[in-house]
Formats: sequence, structure tokens, C-alpha cells
Amino acid sequence: MKKYIAEFLKGIIKENPTFVLALGLCPTLAVSVSVINGIGMGIAATFVLLGSNIIIALLKNIIPERVRIPCYIVVIATFVTITELVMKAYSPALNRALGIYVPLIVVNCIVLGRAEAYASKHSVADSLFDGLGMGVGFTLALILISGIREFLGTGKFLGYTLIKGFEPAFIFAMPSGALLVIGLLLGFFNLLKNRKEAKAK
Repeated sequence: MKKYIAEFLKGIIKENPTFVLALGLCPTLAVSVSVINGIGMGIAATFVLLGSNIIIALLKNIIPERVRIPCYIVVIATFVTITELVMKAYSPALNRALGIYVPLIVVNCIVLGRAEAYASKHSVADSLFDGLGMGVGFTLALILISGIREFLGTGKFLGYTLIKGFEPAFIFAMPSGALLVIGLLLGFFNLLKNRKEAKAK
């Protein structure tokens, strides 16, 4: 069980797709204007990661080497289609807010990268916890980035005003604000990592 916990935590801390591996930054920049959008995109990506990792781990010995990437994309696209149809049926407002970035999960380097680098080489159980950890890590990163942007850019959090009279800085609600927040957070987490490594020496 410790092995599976380590696989899960790896995606949240040591190999966080956003703050450590710097993957999937395009949807992160685009949808992180509000926490609701961040949660929605994170859940969608987690579902696709889980489903595709499990199926690819199951079929890894059947899929021919020459066509493995197209096969992985077909598997991922199937789960993305399911996600999009469910979102359209039960949360059309969120689907409209996320727009093209839900279908683009098909070519998200986090999902395709885990399929190629991990699920195709490991067991179903390992791949399940890897996908879950990466998905949760991506979701937490989105919530952190979108929370900072929503509060600083609009003065709200989850749509509610937290501090009366707070003057928002509208740059944080713009694409340039996303780059600024992500850059500062990447720098902060790299600083923590370097200090930890220095203490270990």
C-alpha cells in the first residue's frame, strides 16, 4: 500500500505537472480566471488521466509498437468525448466557460505523457494511482492559480466578495496576469526545493 501512496503523492509534490514538470500550461493559462473553472478543468483532466492510464496499462501488450501513439490518442479521445458529453448535459455553463480546452485534453501533454512514459510500462494498479496523483496535482495547481487570479483580479473568491472596498488589479484577470502568477509560483516552489536540497547536503 505504501507503494501506491507514494505513486499518488508523487504527482502532487515531486512531479507536479504544473509546478515541477511545467506541463499543460496552455489550459492552465486559459481557464484559471476563476476557481470554478479550475476545478472543472481539473476534474475533467483527472477523469481522462484515470481512464486512459487504466485502459492503456491493460492493452500495453496488445498494442503494436508502430501504432502505439495513435492508439493512445484514440483511447484518450474516447474519455475526452465522454467528459465533454457529460459536461454539456449536466453543466452547460461550465462547458461554455471552458470552451475548446475540454476537447483539447486529447492532446494535453500531461495525459499523453503519462500514457507513453508510465501506463505503457507499468501495471494497472500503478497506472491508476499515477493517473489519480497527476490529476489531483494538476487540479490543486489550477485551484491555487485561479484562486490567486480571481481574488486579485476581481476581489472575489468562488464568486463571493471577501474584503469590502478591496480594489482589484485587473491585470490578474488578463492572460498576462496568468503568466505572472504562474511565473511567481514556479519561482517560489523552486526556491523551496533548492532550500530543501541545500539542507539535505
